[in-house]
Amino acid sequence: MKGSLYDAAMIALRDCMAVKSGEKVLIITDEPLRKIGYVLWECAKELGTEAMLLEIIPRDSHGQEPPQPVGELMRLVDVILIPTSKSLSHTESRRKASSCGVRIATLPGITEDTMIRTLNADYHKIAQRSRKVASILKSGSRVRITTERGTDISLVIEGREGYADTGLNHNPGDFSNLPAGEGYIAPLEGKSEGKVVIDGSMAGIGKLEEEVIEITVKNGFAVEIKGGEAADKLLSLMKPFGRLAFNVAELGIGTNDKAIVTGNVLEDEKAMGTIHIAFGDNKSMGGTVRVASHLDGVVMNPTVYVDDVLLLDNGRLLVS
Repeated sequence: MKGSLYDAAMIALRDCMAVKSGEKVLIITDEPLRKIGYVLWECAKELGTEAMLLEIIPRDSHGQEPPQPVGELMRLVDVILIPTSKSLSHTESRRKASSCGVRIATLPGITEDTMIRTLNADYHKIAQRSRKVASILKSGSRVRITTERGTDISLVIEGREGYADTGLNHNPGDFSNLPAGEGYIAPLEGKSEGKVVIDGSMAGIGKLEEEVIEITVKNGFAVEIKGGEAADKLLSLMKPFGRLAFNVAELGIGTNDKAIVTGNVLEDEKAMGTIHIAFGDNKSMGGTVRVASHLDGVVMNPTVYVDDVLLLDNGRLLVS
C-alpha cells in the first residue's frame, strides 16, 4: 500500500484534516473513485481512528443530495473525506454536517495524478494567500474582470463574505476542497452584467482548447451560451434544473502554485493566475439560491479589479 498515492492520502488526513487517534472518520466514495477512497480509509485506519468506508451510487449531478441515511450519518462523525465523481460540496447534507462541527473535505473527481502532485503543496502558504484574497473580496463592493479573449463582466459583491479555501480543516465545522487553494465569494443575485469567455475548462465538459464557451450575463443570470459542442453540452447540463441553474453563483480566485489546468475543474479552479465563475447553487457561500447544480468555468489570464484594487494583472496574481 505504501507509495505516492498513500503518501498523499496520509498528508490529506494527518496534515490537512488533523485527524487524531480515536476520532470517527468517514470516507464517502463511489465506484469511479473507489481506489482513492480505499487508500484514504487505509490511512485513516493506520492513524488509529474509527475508520468507516461508505460507497454510494454515483450522483447524476454536482450538488445532488446523497441518500438520506448517508446524510444522517454525516452528522454523527468527527471527520469526513468525500472522493466522489460528482461533488457533494453544495448539498444540504454537507452543510448540516458542517454546522454540527464535522471537519469535511470534498475531493470531487480527483485523479491520482492530481492528488499526488497537489497535496505536496505548502498549504500554510496557500492558506495565507487565500485569506488575503478573501479579505480583499470581503472589503470590496464591485469586481470587474476582463481578458484578451473577450471576458468583460462586472459583479456586485458589497456586503458579502469572502471565504478562503485553505485545505487546513483543523477546527470544528471547517470545510474545504482538496486540493484547496482559492479565495471566493458569492456575487449579489440579480446584479452581475457582461460576458464571460470560459477558455480554461468547464465542469462536466473538461479542458477547452481551440473551442471556448461565451456566456452572456444579464441581471445575474446567464441568458445566452455560445461556442459549439461545448456550449451545447453545458446547456444540456443546466437546463434540467431550470432557471436557478443559470444564476451567477460564485467568483473564485486560484491560489495554489502546484495546481495546473488539466481539464479536471477540481484542480483547475485552484491554479494560481486563473479565476472561475460558477453558475447555480450559492447557499454554501452565503447566497440565497439552492439548486442541485453548481458548475464552475475556469478563465485564463484574467485582469481583475476589486473596486480600485488590481488583484490580477493578465493572469499574474498580485498577492503573495
